[in-house]
Amino acid sequence: MSAKHPIISITGSSGAGTTSVKRIFEQIFRRENVEAAFIEGDAFHRYDRAAMKVKVAEDEKGGNPYFTHFNAEANELDALQEVFEAYGLRGAGRTRTYVHDEAEAELYGCDLGTFTPWREFAPSDLLFYEGLHGCAVTDRVDLAKHADLKIGVVPVINLEWIQKIHRDRSTRGYSTEAVVDVILRRMPDYVRHIVPQFSKTDINFQRVPIVDTSNPFVARWIPTPDESMLIIRFANPRGIDFPYLLSMIHNSFMSRANSIVVPGNKLDLAMQLILTPLIMQLIERKRRAN
Repeated sequence: MSAKHPIISITGSSGAGTTSVKRIFEQIFRRENVEAAFIEGDAFHRYDRAAMKVKVAEDEKGGNPYFTHFNAEANELDALQEVFEAYGLRGAGRTRTYVHDEAEAELYGCDLGTFTPWREFAPSDLLFYEGLHGCAVTDRVDLAKHADLKIGVVPVINLEWIQKIHRDRSTRGYSTEAVVDVILRRMPDYVRHIVPQFSKTDINFQRVPIVDTSNPFVARWIPTPDESMLIIRFANPRGIDFPYLLSMIHNSFMSRANSIVVPGNKLDLAMQLILTPLIMQLIERKRRAN
């Protein structure tokens, strides 16, 4: 953690909705004139797409059919920790981009499934990470201790699967069968490497559908925000003005002493109300330290 150079970490599985949460942070940054340096977890994959296929095939031959990007060993977490440490100390660091689709390939001039060259951060007020391992702790790294604000994005599992299937079919051209195969192969690593991180976050945002999602593999559409509720859990509720939040968010209620439930279509409002003061506290602490 660093008063001079704060780090915000957004952690969530593939299909969890971290990209949508990132857009809300971007809105807050623009409104409050906060300059952020952005890094994506995919930039720290250990293998590009072709090399990952080779690695997965090798592991399958060796008796492990479950090696995926969720696994800590499939990622350069040591390098990511070095970036967190460097930014916390000097406000500097570097990142790159993993090229997911044709639009990114054209933008960066790189082939699909490869990485762009490394690039240095421009000067910024804070560092913003979004990806799979923002709060990962292994025997070699402890990323959670470096982040000043840690957010988990954790829809219930059936909804997460529905969102991933629809996203990967519509934007990445995968078949439903291919996406389901990925989901099944990722499950052991999801349990071992992703789930434990949500006990280290400061706030978790969990969307829960209020329509039937019993078979997510045949769902024709993603439940809408109006068909969902949002559970917001605070690891430390001290200092959170729950009466104010309840008064500002219609039809919200407390489910536990550290949790508030709001209508799914109030995600943007809830995040703006909750996160804006926390971000500005980081910026004020930064200014006092500098």
